[in-house]
This record gives sequence, C-alpha cells and structure tokens, in this order.
Amino acid sequence: MKTFKRVLNIIMVILTVTLLWSCNSEGAKKAQRIREIKIGVTLYKESDLFISSIAENLIDIAKEKESSEDIKIILNIADSNGSTVNETKQVEKFINQKYDVICVNLVDRTAASTIIDKAKLANIPVIFFNREPVEEDMQRWNKIYYVGAEAEKSGKMQAEIILDAYKENSNIVDKNSDGKIQYVMLEGEAGHQDSSIRTEYCIKSMIENGLEVEKLSDDIANWENSQAREKMIQWIKSYGDDIEVVFSNNDDMALGAINAYDSLNIDIVDRPLIVGVDGIQEALQQIKEGKMIGTVISDAKEQASAIFNIAFSLGKNGDIDECIDLLDGKYFKVKHTKVLKENVELFYN
Repeated sequence: MKTFKRVLNIIMVILTVTLLWSCNSEGAKKAQRIREIKIGVTLYKESDLFISSIAENLIDIAKEKESSEDIKIILNIADSNGSTVNETKQVEKFINQKYDVICVNLVDRTAASTIIDKAKLANIPVIFFNREPVEEDMQRWNKIYYVGAEAEKSGKMQAEIILDAYKENSNIVDKNSDGKIQYVMLEGEAGHQDSSIRTEYCIKSMIENGLEVEKLSDDIANWENSQAREKMIQWIKSYGDDIEVVFSNNDDMALGAINAYDSLNIDIVDRPLIVGVDGIQEALQQIKEGKMIGTVISDAKEQASAIFNIAFSLGKNGDIDECIDLLDGKYFKVKHTKVLKENVELFYN
C-alpha cells in the first residue's frame, strides 16, 4: 500500500510539473534550455565618442541582464579601427566561434553584402547599427536588422534650434544684420547617409521657415574632433566674424570647432552659434558653459538597449516582437530631443 501511495505521489508531481510547464510559451521553453548567449560586436572606430558610448552602455546592459536572469552572456566587442579588412576578419572570427548574434557598426555602409552572405551561410542573425546598409542589402535576408537614428529629424531639429534663437533675438544669429545667415557645415563622412541627410534637412528646414542662408564653406571632417578643429581654424582665418552659425553633423566635430576658437583665444561673445548632434556629455558641458547653443540627442543608451534586446531575444530564440517594436520587421529608429541651456541639466550626468 505504501509503495502504491509513493508511486501515486510521484505521478501527481509529474502531472503538476507538466501542467505548469505547458502554461509557458514556446519562447520561454527555449529560453530555459539556454544557459549561454554569445553576442559579437564590431565597431567601425572605438575612438568615436558616440560609438564608444553605445559600447559602454551595451556592457552595462549585458551585466544587468546577466545578473537578473539565469543565462550567461558573453559580449565580445572588437574595434575595426576604420578598416573593412579588420571588420570582416572580426565577423569571420565570431562565425567560427559560433556566436549566436553578430552586431555590426559598418566601416563602409555600401560593403555590407560580404558580411551578410557570410552570416547567412552560418545562419547567424546580424544587427547593423548606426550605419545603415543600403536598402538592397537589408532585403538580402530575413535575419537582418538595423538600429539607428532618424537622421532627417535630427537635421530639422538643428535648424529649429537656430530658428528659435532667431525668433527670440535675431541679432544673436544674424550678427551683421544683413538678413542672411552665413554658415559653415562640418560634415561627418562621405557616403554616410546620416551625414548627408542631416546636412540636407538642416539647411532645407532653415529655408522653408523663411530664413535666407549663405554657405561660406562646408567640408568633411570624418566625425573627428581633431579634423574639425583644423578645418575650423582655416575657416576662421578665411571668414573671421562673417561666420554666424556652425552646423556640425555630430557633437565631437562641434567640440573640435570650439577647440579652434579656444586655441585662438576668441571671446565667447564674438563666436558663432555652434550646434551639434548626439548629446554626448562633453557637448552638454559646453552647452552649460555657453560655448554651444545646443545639440540634438541621439540617445546612445536607447540605441544600445535596442541592439541588446534584439540580440538577446534572437540568442534565446525568442519572439523579437515581444521585446521591441520594429518597423517593417527590421528597423528600430531612436527618437531625438533638442537640448539647450534651459534643459541641459535634465540630460547632464
């Protein structure tokens, strides 16, 4: 009799566990069987302040996730240092080491097909970020994703910062009172769609809102502080006080422009308005000090969170739609926020 009761109890336990297990989703079942997720990340250039900020946030998010779930997360971040050869080798290494997901910040957005083909052959999903592949490449496979910013809106918001300043006090912007805004443009990189789109929509918005503009000069500074500084020094020597606004495709180049004025000991009141994009802490500090009029935040933490959530979901064979809303099942675009001296404390750490 005791033996029968013992067997009956065992059967009841098995039935209870089976019922509880059946209540879980299929994605949860798979997640419970997985104890390790390997995520490989390759950066176009870690020295880029915004990109390094994304990488740092990825590390923090991975640590938090690992501590909250019974899954070991291996996050391997590699620096391509601006070389497509290095980038391809890093991707091949991740494939050979059987990583679950590969995240790629492209050196050259037009050269994504090689990476896609290699990953597709190994059946490893790819998340591109910050540098969007051409549309044709994005359609090559159903396991390709992209996380980035809304470049059009960031350009428009840069214009809005200057437009609002003009409406408040036109003399702050149009210093020579000629009815035109003389500007220079620091552009990020040839072939980078965010750079060209920001430039286009920034100036387009200025004109559409009734401000006449005059381009004194523009040049590519490859997103870099040092290159922007040298170009800005040349422009200051060529145009001097005629420069009323400096538009920069990112904050790091805007900081380079500030460094140029600092190095020439030009007073803040005699400088043009400088506006950037990204919202890095160094730029926010310059806004506080009055050396930049503003920036447009392209939230590195939000981008990192989206990249990680997609990668984690793919790694545990879950449903991506449960963790994040994707446009056309492939795209996640981060929203933008204008930052001025009045609200900079909300974003400054």
